[in-house]
Amino acid sequence: MENKKIARLGFLTAVGLMASYIELLVPIPIGIPGVKLGLANMVVVWALYMQGPLEALLVNGMRIMLSGFLFGNLSMILFSLAGALVSFGGMWGVKKSGKFGVVGVSVVGGVMHNVGQLLVAVGVLETSGILYYYGPVLLVAGVITGMVIGVVTVEVLKRVR
Repeated sequence: MENKKIARLGFLTAVGLMASYIELLVPIPIGIPGVKLGLANMVVVWALYMQGPLEALLVNGMRIMLSGFLFGNLSMILFSLAGALVSFGGMWGVKKSGKFGVVGVSVVGGVMHNVGQLLVAVGVLETSGILYYYGPVLLVAGVITGMVIGVVTVEVLKRVR
């Protein structure tokens, strides 16, 4: 990689890490664990559009590992990585299809992130009952937060090329 690209990816990782930290400080008080705004996903969506899929995946992976070690624990890393991988796969797939804009890609990312975390929770807790209780709320939250992050990302993309 060229130096400029490495510096850009480091900057994006740092911005994503700061967004993760801000999310830890400002919880969404709805009584369901795991519901977050997804500020760091804005960095991933931006990187997916402006840098490419590999770069977006690298930024997201580094951000999750650093955030987990600095502000969380191994469990947080496991849930975040699962959500991020499923989310990234969904976002990359719908972006590649050309049928979705930035907001649609972000919504898919928000929903699929929650799906990935639910799958880990089912495995850890060894019960599918969690899907019925948390699933609907997390899927709706993923749509709403994905829309918000998508709209903000569209504005950021307009201004930062």
